[in-house]
Amino acid sequence: MSRLGDSLQRLREGVGFQMDEMMSGEHELEPGFGEAGPRRLELRLTWGTRNVVRWLTPGGEEFLRGPLVGALTADGLCQDAPCQGTLELRYFDEHKIRYSFEFEAQGRRHRFVGEKVNIRPWNLPFSHATCFGRITEVDSGRLVSTSVTRFRLTTLPRFLLSFRVTGEGGPTTPA
Repeated sequence: MSRLGDSLQRLREGVGFQMDEMMSGEHELEPGFGEAGPRRLELRLTWGTRNVVRWLTPGGEEFLRGPLVGALTADGLCQDAPCQGTLELRYFDEHKIRYSFEFEAQGRRHRFVGEKVNIRPWNLPFSHATCFGRITEVDSGRLVSTSVTRFRLTTLPRFLLSFRVTGEGGPTTPA
């Protein structure tokens, strides 16, 4: 087989990528979950895909959707709580990026859903940098916290340099 053929075969067999992203900002606990007022929230995530061919195939289940792992610190709720879920790049249909993952805090399962919204070519510095999030209890569905976090542009070089090619395993270690 030719070198090109070998490369294409390896792609089909499961070459992926992963990147490390960090966002920080504030969250506010809902009444009954803690003291009122803004508190620090930080996300350290590793996301990517296990198979870049499936990730780039329109109409497929994995199209621009892949696993994420990492850690969440939400003052008043958890410190470096391990998390696992998905990142979805919904550029074409909903003009957003969605981070969705679960973690444990204070003896309960929680879900974080955060979105970078209104993604258009003319507002990329804002839309790709600001994430609006909600933390809910998995069992009850009760809202625990709302947040606004930002991808700091000063971390852009570290983010870009974190890009690495992986095998079929995908993201396995937090940022």
